[in-house]
Amino acid sequence: MTDLEGRTVLVTGASGGIGGATVRRLTAAGADVIASGRSVEALEQLSAETGARPLPFDLTSEESVRSALEGLDLWGVVNCGGFGGEIATPVDTDIAVFDKVISINARGALLVTKYASASMVRLGRGGAIVNVSSQASLVALPGHISYGSSKAALDNITRVSALELGRYGIRVNSVNPTVVMTEMSAFYWGRPEIEGPFLEQMPLGRWATEDEIAAPIVFLLSDDASMITGVSLPIDGGYTCR
Repeated sequence: MTDLEGRTVLVTGASGGIGGATVRRLTAAGADVIASGRSVEALEQLSAETGARPLPFDLTSEESVRSALEGLDLWGVVNCGGFGGEIATPVDTDIAVFDKVISINARGALLVTKYASASMVRLGRGGAIVNVSSQASLVALPGHISYGSSKAALDNITRVSALELGRYGIRVNSVNPTVVMTEMSAFYWGRPEIEGPFLEQMPLGRWATEDEIAAPIVFLLSDDASMITGVSLPIDGGYTCR
């Protein structure tokens, strides 16, 4: 992806698995990567490995996002920062958890988009934003009332942002992954009674890897995707085509 050479791309959630894999692919493609995330230690390790510039900030605070991003000369953004919340039905959901999930997954991504796109408009060179959504925004998944709602909101942020920012040559897309079987997700998706029936309904019948999510993200940032904007791209082994 030589067309990312020298382009400055901010990746939130870079201390996580998908975010870290995305940073590695972007730096390999020649991008100047700014990595943000909750774990300063993980960001420092990633920086030592890839040369990415660490920039921790709080996605729930507009002041934190504004102060971190104002003045940055950005060409691209990957909104990968997220919070899983809880597994709950609408009847037993904790509204405080719902509020936190929305605050990070939807409101936080919008805050980053707000201040990052202002930088892109100021520079006048176009750009690209990729939001990391979920299959949970495209189909109803049991227990995902908070997470699925937040990602459905994020998909709409993607579409409206694509509509509004296209005049400036800025493309905005989402990727909608299935589960990447990390330690964090295994507590639910690794249960035999959950994993087995779910994978039986997926045409490819397996979980995704972090690199299988990162690769389409980098593609959507690149000039190879120069006519693609406003889409929500399932990376789900065919689960949502049922």
